[in-house]
Amino acid sequence: MIDIMTPARSIIAAIAAMAMMVALAADSQPSVAQRLTTDGAAADPRTGRPEVRVAQLRPSDNLWEMNYPGALPSLLTHVREQTTANIVPEPIVIRDFTDERLNQCPFVYANAADRKDWTFSPQERASLKAYLENGGFLYIDAGITASFLREHPEVAQHHSYAEWDASPEIKEAFADIFPEHRFQPLPRTDPLFRSFYQGLPDTSLLPATVRSYTEKEKFPDGTYSAAALRLHGRIAVLVTPIIAMGWAKNALGQWVTSIQFRVLESTDGLGDYLKNAAYGGPKFEVTREDQAKDIIYCQDNAMPAWANEPGNVWRVFRYYNSREISDFAHVFYTRLGTNILVYALTQ
Repeated sequence: MIDIMTPARSIIAAIAAMAMMVALAADSQPSVAQRLTTDGAAADPRTGRPEVRVAQLRPSDNLWEMNYPGALPSLLTHVREQTTANIVPEPIVIRDFTDERLNQCPFVYANAADRKDWTFSPQERASLKAYLENGGFLYIDAGITASFLREHPEVAQHHSYAEWDASPEIKEAFADIFPEHRFQPLPRTDPLFRSFYQGLPDTSLLPATVRSYTEKEKFPDGTYSAAALRLHGRIAVLVTPIIAMGWAKNALGQWVTSIQFRVLESTDGLGDYLKNAAYGGPKFEVTREDQAKDIIYCQDNAMPAWANEPGNVWRVFRYYNSREISDFAHVFYTRLGTNILVYALTQ
């Protein structure tokens, strides 16, 4: 249980509570958060606070076609338990962005792969444009998919690769709605990464090489690769590599999935060896945080084998799997999801 009465947590809790207050001063205008969360919302009889509903894009009725169907309810339950936000754990399911219930929800979650075609109809473009301009927040999980994974959708949902560029179909879809705006890399200094949780979970149980890579490169200071489309100075659409794989718990409170970590490692002489290695597999460019490029060499099943990084640095990928690593990943991804949601509700 997180003690939300510590100074940092209590400030965020107070902001969240104020953003969801029903009573407004007679001479004031309702904020974006108030307009989106209080219109027709039912109050919690225990606290008097209005319910906050989150929408989830689910184009199909078939749960077998969804990626991580139990993930979002688990995250919403966590946020409800750890913050003062009166979040309803069950999301409002929408088939597309023309659903009128969209305007009841300040936050919409979508797994990019759950929607097979991100081409918007004219009605969707109009509805989504109005929703986002009025203060709505759309989070597209797996909206960043490294180029070497796009040809292998069967494995893409299992890889969180640090690329700072929205997937092409996502960029094209929103260019039709907001031609004057573009997705930009989200700096690691952005307040979103510290909206509730700060820093990383305890890394002491991680193996030494995994711990070092996690702290310095994979998730430094609890941050993550992301890109954002901003409207009127605020984040309106956020995309990241897949993180829902770390949210779901079963009825017994146990994590549903097992997560392994991919880290880059090197040793003396490795660069000279890899530069001259015979290799017939595909290679791809991926975008770094500073917009420089890595060249990733892959095996046929889309598993990255080694990387040629800026400065002619060569390193190999190594995969680690253990209960400690998996538990750490679950906690980190849940904290990250919480930060995204709290940020959206309090900005």
